Amino acid sequence: MTKKMLLEKKKIFIVDDDESVCRALSILLVTYGFTVDTYTCAEDFFRAVPNSVPGCLLLDVHMPGLDGWGTQQQLIKSGSSRPVIMMSADKDGGLNERALKAGAGGFLQKPFNDQALVNLIKVALKKKEKGINKKR
Repeated sequence: MTKKMLLEKKKIFIVDDDESVCRALSILLVTYGFTVDTYTCAEDFFRAVPNSVPGCLLLDVHMPGLDGWGTQQQLIKSGSSRPVIMMSADKDGGLNERALKAGAGGFLQKPFNDQALVNLIKVALKKKEKGINKKR
């Protein structure tokens, strides 16, 4: 595996309107060896990160402006194959199913266990990698 491929497997983008969540998740994920970029709105993320940049997106469901559902739809329409893990503090039990139906690779209920997050990211990235390998 080349160094570039290794870096691609370790890139995480966080989109959450709560700066303290962005900061805490960033610190956590860096300790696990990930490289992290954070954005407090989906619009900033779309302006800064082209579809060609690989990685995994952690996406808050409830945000002002373009929310998580709209962001997920825009990603699909744009042809992005970047795995998405949606997150929410909302106690609605149907969010997990809705997130998966919307195309997300996973869903986490805030607050969540650090290891559960890291494991879900690894699973999402591994599924993405297997999907690419099947297409070749």
